[in-house]
Amino acid sequence: MQEENWNLIIKPKKHLLDIDLQDIWRYRDLIRLFVRRDFVAKYKQTILGPLWFLIQPVLTTLIFTIVFGNIAKIPTDGLPQILFYLSGIVGWTYFSTCLNSTSNTFVANAGIFGKVYFPRLTLPISIVISSLIQFFIQFLLLIAFMVYFKIIGADFNINIYVLLIPVLVILMAGLGLGFGIIISSLTTKYRDLTNLVGFGVQLWMYATPIIYPLSEIPDKYRIYVFANPLTPIIETFRFALLGGAGNINWFHLLYSLAFTIFVLAIGIILFNKVEQTFMDTV
Repeated sequence: MQEENWNLIIKPKKHLLDIDLQDIWRYRDLIRLFVRRDFVAKYKQTILGPLWFLIQPVLTTLIFTIVFGNIAKIPTDGLPQILFYLSGIVGWTYFSTCLNSTSNTFVANAGIFGKVYFPRLTLPISIVISSLIQFFIQFLLLIAFMVYFKIIGADFNINIYVLLIPVLVILMAGLGLGFGIIISSLTTKYRDLTNLVGFGVQLWMYATPIIYPLSEIPDKYRIYVFANPLTPIIETFRFALLGGAGNINWFHLLYSLAFTIFVLAIGIILFNKVEQTFMDTV
């Protein structure tokens, strides 16, 4: 009898925090295909295509400038209003895109999951990477506006903390991925949670200093604002690029890092648990 030689052995996970990084790396070509699929499918049948990456933040910035800057008269700590709002929108958009897109992983891909084996985490990881393309384009847009405002003499100063931006992007991606796979795991059984995601993310934006500076928050309420793990990330992102009032609070950044690790751990536990039985409930 001829001996069988297998080059792939699929085994159950030993524990709920089991992540086979080597397995994910072996499927890096699949991740690349998923990234391309997400990018192409999103804008394949649109008139303006990837230009929406630029149009959306510009329109949102103009609306915020008119409503919150000119009508509500909310100050921006002396920074140009357009740069203040756009810097917050660019960071927030990346986080919210990661969260919203990964929160539908199981339900949207049930057909693929039920037919062929591949590491399930490759799908949410590919979403985070494809969203990074959008972030990079919008970040270049922000840089272009910064150059223009600097030419016309606007008062803002880029500083050494700009070197932290890659770390901040990783934190935003980690938070979006963590919360996204938690929600994705829960919606396999509780479908109505999908109706709350968009509304909840929108409320979360107003709990983050996107349209207002921290200096406008009364001291007695600041503890609640800083309980939001995105607050230190967005504030540091904006301060690194524009300067302004305040400084980097390392304790709050460490809190965001710890929170991100915690959320990712909980997300992976739930994801691994649901992965084993979700075809029975989807």
